[in-house]
Amino acid sequence: MRIGIDLGGTKIAGCAMSEDGREILRRRVATPKGDYAATVAAIASLVLSIEKNVAASCTVGIGYPGSVSPKNGTHRNANSTCLNGQDLIGDLSLQLGREIRGANDGNCLALSEAFDGAGRDARVVFAVIIGTGIGGGVVVDKRILVGRNAIAGEWGHCPMPGTDRAERRARRCYCGKEGCIEQFLAGPSLEAEYFRHSNERRSLDEIVARSKNEIDPSAHYVIKLLCERFADALAVVVNTIDPDVIVVGGGVSNVTTIFEQTPALVAARIFSDQFDTPIVQAQFGDASGVRGAARLWDARS
Repeated sequence: MRIGIDLGGTKIAGCAMSEDGREILRRRVATPKGDYAATVAAIASLVLSIEKNVAASCTVGIGYPGSVSPKNGTHRNANSTCLNGQDLIGDLSLQLGREIRGANDGNCLALSEAFDGAGRDARVVFAVIIGTGIGGGVVVDKRILVGRNAIAGEWGHCPMPGTDRAERRARRCYCGKEGCIEQFLAGPSLEAEYFRHSNERRSLDEIVARSKNEIDPSAHYVIKLLCERFADALAVVVNTIDPDVIVVGGGVSNVTTIFEQTPALVAARIFSDQFDTPIVQAQFGDASGVRGAARLWDARS
């Protein structure tokens, strides 16, 4: 039996999964905010609790924000900054007394959807998580493409295409760079865009709901801009790796308009006379992260 763990900024989700992909049990706990030692302890406790409930010793895989540096083996690039500079996998292995396998959360989403989700019939799967931040991953023949520098799929931290230098400078990312795609497409950025346009603060869910009628031009504008910028950003991916399917997860994937409007916008931006690549919502939704983490024992990079 497999256990998959999805380490998020606000919650740690865990799932026990059979080798044929059936979910046996799901649990979640709050992520200790800004406390690395407490985070490691919470993950270990969750694993042991799940094992107790299923009465079995399990393999463990974990999906996390950021990546492990090939240079020194420590964590980096996580928006949960307490992880950076730490040996998360090593510390978890010591806590649990066994080998732990880990991968970036975007890679876990891609792996889950490539195995038995929205990309199960595809050879090359590009998957993105667009929520409070942006992650991404590439899976080829059901194997994660990690890359020489262990950053393959980190699409959210490329400069946003179609923006000028002044616009990028105005959007500084937590990673220290300016104008990252995350600063234009992630949920908080869309809420900030709405505020700039309307001088009112609303949640993304409210903005989406209001965009579907004619009474709120600011909401309509933000969703239209999201589709255009999403297409700008995806066109670079399509021109570079030409995936067989693009799978979208995270809170912004609930904006159904992006699946209706973005394909035609991408088609107008790429170096091809056709574009028939499916752009689809993650089949397993929020569960894709834990399922992909569990699948780390079924496919190695």
